[in-house]
Amino acid sequence: MKLGFVTAILPDLSFKEVVDFAAETGYDCIEVMCWPPGKAERRYAGVTHIDVLSLDKDKAKEINDILNDNGVSISGLGYYPNALSPEPSEAETAIAHIKKVIEAAPILGLKNMNTFIGRDWKKSVDDNWPQFKKVWPEIIKVAEDNDVKIGIENCPMFFTNDEWPGGKNLAGSPKIWRRMFEEIQSDHFGLNFDPSHLVWQGIDVYQAVKEFGEKIFHAHAKDARLDVDKLQQVGFLANPLEYHTPKLPGLGDVSWSEYFSALTDVGYNGPVCVEVEDRAYEGDIDRRKASLIQSFKYLTQFIA
Repeated sequence: MKLGFVTAILPDLSFKEVVDFAAETGYDCIEVMCWPPGKAERRYAGVTHIDVLSLDKDKAKEINDILNDNGVSISGLGYYPNALSPEPSEAETAIAHIKKVIEAAPILGLKNMNTFIGRDWKKSVDDNWPQFKKVWPEIIKVAEDNDVKIGIENCPMFFTNDEWPGGKNLAGSPKIWRRMFEEIQSDHFGLNFDPSHLVWQGIDVYQAVKEFGEKIFHAHAKDARLDVDKLQQVGFLANPLEYHTPKLPGLGDVSWSEYFSALTDVGYNGPVCVEVEDRAYEGDIDRRKASLIQSFKYLTQFIA
């Protein structure tokens, strides 16, 4: 396994500066954010460390030269929009750019990109399914044609009141993953596995890894702390941020020894990238860098 981090936490640094920092800290790889240039609509979105719209072979060479000079690799290209949005223009933009990111991967010599399925959060899973069947086979075909594996992150995207009640990403639970992979049977369609999103849903992380091991193309390292006292007051039907808090690895309720044990049991040998969404570390650039340094020191006990 290789230890990396998601570049979204360093939006104020250039691609070269991010790579330099990764190398100085000891990270092996980075998951590079590839949003279309422009204003972010939510926290951690809108970060563009590689602009795939202007990418060509010359720019790809510049990028790979920077990586090679520092001994750092790209674990995958990341872009996390809502491709099933009920707003047609939002969905069309998301679908088109997902395809652009997929097509950019082989230009850089890469085989992985990560994203969300998306969802109309006001509809049930069953009522979202026809749109999933309409949108995603075409996207997966683009991935197959470019020999790129798509890792779907399992974040339900229900954190704020405007995402109530269903959240903005279908792929939140093992039952839905099973249904997705039965619907679209492709070796290029899998998971970007994040244990933190299962913790606050009461789902066994380790069983999920063992069942879906062959579908894990990429993995995140983010923790979550469940506040049991608050949960007793509001219940699981409340906005999830009322009873859980995203944390750095080792500061929440994920058992990292069991997580890495499960990953090794299923033969996973890919990247594990720290994703910082811990508000306690969201201050200035030094504080955010410190969060990545701390996470690196903690996780190296599990990755040789």
